[in-house]
Amino acid sequence: MTGDVRRLRRTLLHLVLAVIAALYLSPLVYMVVTSFKTREAAGSTEPRWVPDPATLDAYREILGSADSPALRWFLNSLAAATGHAVLVLVTATPAAYALARLRFRGRNLLFGTIVATLFVPPVVLLIPNFLIVNELAWVDSLPAVIVPAAAGAFGVFFLRQFFITLPGELEEAAELDGGNRWQIFTAIALPLARPALVTLFLLSFLTNWNDFLWPLYVLLSPESLTLPAGLGNFQSANSVRYDLLMAGAVIASVPVIVIYLAAQRWVIEGISRSGLKG
Repeated sequence: MTGDVRRLRRTLLHLVLAVIAALYLSPLVYMVVTSFKTREAAGSTEPRWVPDPATLDAYREILGSADSPALRWFLNSLAAATGHAVLVLVTATPAAYALARLRFRGRNLLFGTIVATLFVPPVVLLIPNFLIVNELAWVDSLPAVIVPAAAGAFGVFFLRQFFITLPGELEEAAELDGGNRWQIFTAIALPLARPALVTLFLLSFLTNWNDFLWPLYVLLSPESLTLPAGLGNFQSANSVRYDLLMAGAVIASVPVIVIYLAAQRWVIEGISRSGLKG
């Protein structure tokens, strides 16, 4: 009898989870379906889940438009997000390790100051960052959307939470074998921190990929725009072309979904281990 109750509860739980998943996935599915509709069908007030007829006209138009080079925007976003994520790892990893594993005067004060910057609204930094980028002659170039936010506090906080969960016995054993601090960091800490590093890379990639406001400030020419900024301009010029808007949204969503599915195991492990100990 107890086994039957457990199976019933498990079945009901799976049913509830399936309904919730369907609710969350339905807008995404309808977005994809609409991108394959004709212009008239996409603008119809009658919702249809099956495009009839199915067409690639929206993708041909958005990818082949000279005024809206979506493929160039896509490549710009890919380069900017990847470069930004790599730079976040380069800056955050050694800082997080030092704050987690080294003992020095003022460590807690320094960490508290870094965390306090998380409470500063990003919009406050728009003008100072623009002035710096302008002085460096980076306006209308990809470094302007790669570098400024790469030394943020979140990466340091996130990785520190992971590094402090590592057992100290491993470092002690490495020191007894004659390893210095740099060797311990590169040969022991970094391999063990791979889930957290992958997670931070993915989160940083998504943050830069979805950034809309900052690229509008520093990227001026149509060829230099990233995908969110370019699609924003594209939407203002084609506000009633739902087939084109949905096709652009699909193009922007595919890399994010693919990267998350590929790194899902690392993300779950990285987040679970980074938030257990403070």
